[in-house]
Amino acid sequence: MWFTLGELRPFREIVEMRVNPPTPFFNPIVPRRTVLRAGALSLFGLGLPELLRARDIYDPKERKHAKACIVLFMWGGPAQQDTWDMKPDAPDVYRGEFKPIQTTVPGLQVCEHFPLLAKRARELCLIRSMTHNDVNHTTATHHLLTGRPAPPGSLADDFPNYGSVLAKLGRGRGPLPPYVSMMPVVPDGAPRFVEESHGQGAGILGPIYNPMRIDADASKPDYRVGEFTPQADVTTEQLGDRASLLRSLDKLDRKFHSQPELEAMGTHYARAFSLLSTPASARAFDLSQEPRKVRERYGMTRHGQSVLQARRLIEAGVPLVTVFWPNDGITNVSVYWDTHNRNFIDLKTRLCPVTDQAFSALLDDLKARGMLDETLIVWTGEMGRTPKVGQAVPGGAGAGRDGRDHWGKVFTSILAGGGVKGGTVYGASDKYAAEPALNPTPPTDLAATVYHLLGVDPRSEIRDRLGRPHLLCEGKVIEAILK
Repeated sequence: MWFTLGELRPFREIVEMRVNPPTPFFNPIVPRRTVLRAGALSLFGLGLPELLRARDIYDPKERKHAKACIVLFMWGGPAQQDTWDMKPDAPDVYRGEFKPIQTTVPGLQVCEHFPLLAKRARELCLIRSMTHNDVNHTTATHHLLTGRPAPPGSLADDFPNYGSVLAKLGRGRGPLPPYVSMMPVVPDGAPRFVEESHGQGAGILGPIYNPMRIDADASKPDYRVGEFTPQADVTTEQLGDRASLLRSLDKLDRKFHSQPELEAMGTHYARAFSLLSTPASARAFDLSQEPRKVRERYGMTRHGQSVLQARRLIEAGVPLVTVFWPNDGITNVSVYWDTHNRNFIDLKTRLCPVTDQAFSALLDDLKARGMLDETLIVWTGEMGRTPKVGQAVPGGAGAGRDGRDHWGKVFTSILAGGGVKGGTVYGASDKYAAEPALNPTPPTDLAATVYHLLGVDPRSEIRDRLGRPHLLCEGKVIEAILK
């Protein structure tokens, strides 16, 4: 269902195909599968504001809301007791191999492999009592990215992602997309979380509010996101003529084909033309504009450079960017944070260090630029891991002697910036990190809090593409963690 800027055909080819379509009535600009993937482009957050009745500013006299949000999504489910919720007094089979270290917040300890984040704990709010009952990666992802359990059916039946709602509200400015997903494609990588996970897009709002997805690997020297420079033989006047022709043909298409995918595609091309004519906006995708020292501070990894790209985008006016943890593309290791085997090896060598560097760099960078107070950061996975090492659960995928299986009953999510009270811990797990012991927090409460911090009333009514009303969020705002 995804359609990225990198898949655009040259404009000359597009125009020629539309002027000379293969059939009298339907014009397949791209293969049908690619058309159906037109989802990921909410280069599409414009128009039809009546579909969502939420106010752009929620209780503006009460508090200043965050202008943007970066979601760092740790696909696979990080082990809570081996990262943010250490249990040093539990038996070996529960506590694992790692030692806790003291942070800058008295009494707050985290994993020894988060030394940089430990020094920045005063900026963090740890929610240690996240809980749900889903141990399926793809549907649990929906729950965390929308605040709703995944419905049966196709991705079109999903509740909308935070970014899609912001796109619907008209957040953002200029030609940049209002909602972007960083999702690097890795050769020979496992695709199951990428292509099948729910909650990534606009769902019931329709594909016009889906994200622009960036598949490119930001750590590569040749990293590029689409073609933002007109061909040398195309003048400004010719580019304008092509844009005008495309708009006319799109109107004709819509007259004969009232299809959401085609409407979304037309909006995408319109914004692509706009980006071509505004190089300053396109530079937000150019990481070479960053000093080498800054890039190295984030880490020259797929994740680190994706996080840096997210900072550049929100600085340029994009309201929400989701950075999905990439598959490392390495054989014989756990996929993403899904550590059924090699839990301690992979956390120590390839997961925690990369997270520690990129997340801490983001905090420092936003703070230095005066952006942390107006940027909400959400670090989370879709679930946690089993209390016992080697424990298997019904519906999970098992665990080796050095692994942990899926576990949704308790896990940790992190918030920072954007009106969140730093240096705090909300909720608690029991002595085995198996169940919430204090303030159980379902994903719907996290969603309500995210919307509230972004200035959106969680109790707003949202209407789907058929005009049916839905409550935006059924959760309660976590007032205790707000400034």
